Amino acid sequence: MGRLKLSSEIERLKAVPGFKGSDWNSIKPEFAARMVIQNQFKTGIDIAKYTAGIMRKDMDAYDSDTSSYTQSLGCWHGFIGQQKLISIKKHFGTTDKKYLYLSGWMVAALRSEFGPLPDQSMHEKTSVASLVEELYTFLRQADARELAALFRKLDSAAESDKQSIQDQIDNFETHIVPIIADIDAGFGNEEATYLMAKQMIEAGACCIQIENQVSDEKQCGHQDGKVTVPHSDFLAKINAVRYAFLELGVDDGVIVARTDSLGAGLTKQIAVTNEAGDLGDQYNSFLDVEEMTAETMNHGDVLINQNGKLVRPKRLPSNLYQFKKGTGEARCILDSITSLQNGADLIWIETEKPHIGQIGAMMVEIKKAVPNAKLVYNNSPSFNWTLNFRQQVFDAMHEAGQDVSAYERENLMDISYDASELAIEADRRIQTFQADAAREAGIFHHLITLPTYHTAALSTDNLAKEYFGEKGMLGYVEGVQRKEIRQGIACVKHQNMAGSDMGDDHKEYFAGEAALKASGDDNTMNQF
Repeated sequence: MGRLKLSSEIERLKAVPGFKGSDWNSIKPEFAARMVIQNQFKTGIDIAKYTAGIMRKDMDAYDSDTSSYTQSLGCWHGFIGQQKLISIKKHFGTTDKKYLYLSGWMVAALRSEFGPLPDQSMHEKTSVASLVEELYTFLRQADARELAALFRKLDSAAESDKQSIQDQIDNFETHIVPIIADIDAGFGNEEATYLMAKQMIEAGACCIQIENQVSDEKQCGHQDGKVTVPHSDFLAKINAVRYAFLELGVDDGVIVARTDSLGAGLTKQIAVTNEAGDLGDQYNSFLDVEEMTAETMNHGDVLINQNGKLVRPKRLPSNLYQFKKGTGEARCILDSITSLQNGADLIWIETEKPHIGQIGAMMVEIKKAVPNAKLVYNNSPSFNWTLNFRQQVFDAMHEAGQDVSAYERENLMDISYDASELAIEADRRIQTFQADAAREAGIFHHLITLPTYHTAALSTDNLAKEYFGEKGMLGYVEGVQRKEIRQGIACVKHQNMAGSDMGDDHKEYFAGEAALKASGDDNTMNQF
C-alpha cells in the first residue's frame, strides 16, 4: 500500500458523482480528502497486508546484513503503544525496524476480565485480538493527529512555505508498524488455533507467535512445570495459522514458532512413530526410559519398543512423561529445524539466561539444516541482566587467568561493585547485546515484552511517593510536567492528544462558522 497523496485524493473525490450537482454544495472535496489521508488504513486486513510486507522486507535485509536487525517493545495498552511510536518518530525521525510486541503474559496480567492472572493461558480467548485492534486504533489516531497539525500549518502558512509543508504531508510516515501477536499455545486444538488466528489477523496482526507447550497446561517460558507436545501436534497448529493467513488474503503473513524445550523436561504424550528415525521416533528418543522384561513389568506399565528393546518411559504421578536430563538443547534444535521445514518463518528459543554463546551454539546447528534460519529472542525482564552479565565477565576473567579475588561471584549485584572494572565491562556487553546477538547468534528480531509494565509501576511509585509526601504538588510538577514540557512529550497537551483539536477541525468541516470549538482563548492547553 503506497502513500496517499493529498492532491490526488482531492481530484479523485471531485470526480464523485455527488459533487456534480448541487446536492453536496456544502461538502468540500478538500476536507474529505484530508480525512481520507488521515485514515489510510480502513480495516485490520489492510494493516496486516501492509505490515507483513514490511516484515518480509526487513527479513531479507537482515539476510544480507546482520546489522540490519529489528527491535520491538511490548505494549499492554493502546495509549502505551501510541506514545512509544510518537517518541520513536520524535527521537529517530523514522519508525523503520521498530515493531510492537503483544505478549500473552501482559494480556493475562493486565487485560483479563478475571483480573490479574499468571501466564497460563487462562485469560479470555478474545483478549489478544481486542488488544491488537486497540493498539492500531491508537496508532491510526496518532497518524490523524499529526496530519491534522500539518493541515492547520498548511492553512496558515505563507505562500512561499506551502510547498514544503505539502511535501511533509505527501511523504508522511505512518505510525502503523508490525505487531507480533502472541497466541500462546493456541488455546485448544488446531481448530481453536485457526479461529483465534483469524480474529488476530482481522484485527491487524501480520505476525503470530505460537509455542509448543500443551495448551491447557501452558506456563510462562521462564517458569518451571512446562510440558511440550509431539511435533505432529505443533505442526498442525502452524498449519492452522498459515491457512488463516491465506484465507484472509495475507499471503505473506509471518509465523514465529517458539520452542520451550530448553526448560521443559516433561511431555504429556508419547509420539506416534511408524518407523525408526522418523519424527515421532526422534521425539521419543529423548524420553527417560529404563529397559524392561516381561518379568520386571508392573501392572499398568506403559512400554514401547525402542531400537529393538522393550523400555518403560518414566511416568510421574501427574501422568506426565519425563525427558532425559541434559537433552534440552538437542530438543530445541530439533524443534526449530522441524518448524522451519514445515511452514514457520522465524523461530524463538526460550532460554534461562541471556548468553550469546549458548544461543549462538544452537543456531549454528540449526543453520546446518536451514541456512537462512532467523531467531527472534526475548530480551526479558525476567532475567537479572546485571547479575547474569557480571557473572559472565567474572567467568571470562577467571578463565583468562585474571585475578578475581576482589569479587564474590554470587554477590555481584552489590552496589559496591558498580564502579569496578568488571561491572563496567558487563554494562558494555549489555549495551551492545542486541547488535552482538544479531551478528553472532542469528537474532533478527529482539522481542522485548515487559519493560512498559515495569516503567508504569516505577513512574507511579515515584509520583505517589512525592505527591503524597512532603513535596505535594511539586512532586508532580517537578517529576512529571516540567520534564514533559522540556523533553517535548506530546501528551503534555493531553486534550490535543485525546483528539480535541481534530474534533474542532471536523466541527468546522461539518458546521462551518457555526462550529463551537474547544480551542479558543480560554483553552488552558494554550499555556503549553
